[in-house]
Amino acid sequence: MTADLATDVFEEHRPLLTGVAYRMLGRVADAEDVVQEAWLRWYQADRAAVREPRAYLVRVTTRLAIDRLRQVRSRGEAYVGPWLPEPYLTEFAETAPDTAERAVLADTVSLAVLVVLESLSPLERAVFVLREAFGYPYAEIATLLDRAEPAVRQLAGRARRHVAEGRPRYEVDPVRRRDLTERFLAAASGGDLEGLMSLLAPDVRLVGDSGGKAKAPVRVLHTADKVGRFLVGAARSVPADISYRLLETNGGPALLVLSGDKPDSLFQVDIADGRITAVYIVRNPDKLRHLTGH
Repeated sequence: MTADLATDVFEEHRPLLTGVAYRMLGRVADAEDVVQEAWLRWYQADRAAVREPRAYLVRVTTRLAIDRLRQVRSRGEAYVGPWLPEPYLTEFAETAPDTAERAVLADTVSLAVLVVLESLSPLERAVFVLREAFGYPYAEIATLLDRAEPAVRQLAGRARRHVAEGRPRYEVDPVRRRDLTERFLAAASGGDLEGLMSLLAPDVRLVGDSGGKAKAPVRVLHTADKVGRFLVGAARSVPADISYRLLETNGGPALLVLSGDKPDSLFQVDIADGRITAVYIVRNPDKLRHLTGH
């Protein structure tokens, strides 16, 4: 295989590899580093001996992601306030036209699920991602991870139960989410408390991630009254140069708030039964830099 062909093969699989690495790590920069390392391994490998490039690349990427996840956890870094995954730009409407496939991809990359995945062991997380997000058979996952198939099935069952217990109920329908997101923007930016209260579920929660580097609640807020009043209060101190852009991140519509041309925050909501059940706000500037220009 020539160098040019090796590059073409890798680029063909890059979206898959990035998807695996991001779901494993919840961090865009770390996922990109892992994929870059996978490229180096691929370029230096004896490619003539590789019968299935896709399987080889997924195996290398998954194992590198497991190692990176273990390193991150072993450092035990303290994070100021609630933690949310780095927003991840997705275009599932283009890459996964099938509604059922798009729903699965959106669910497994959603903020709600990624937060739950943080509590899994690296191996459990790898099995869950490969099985639930990408539909790999147990036998193939066992080969990729160099584990016995019964052990992989056990890991998958444990991970599924844990995710089911920790995942809040929400809908992934993109049309409903976009509609409620736009109505949410109108009410929140206009300081319309009554309008907000009509959109928020009684037990709604607001999770703000600033990493201590911007203003955001240091604890999760609960109930429509507290969340609504916080959002209306925040709207009063918005700078004059604020603008909004609707993006697709983590499988659903999100509002990118810009101060001038610089990302200030990103809002995303979960919905169920026609109401907003969760509001996620990412304000940590380190998690927003990669959104510049989108």
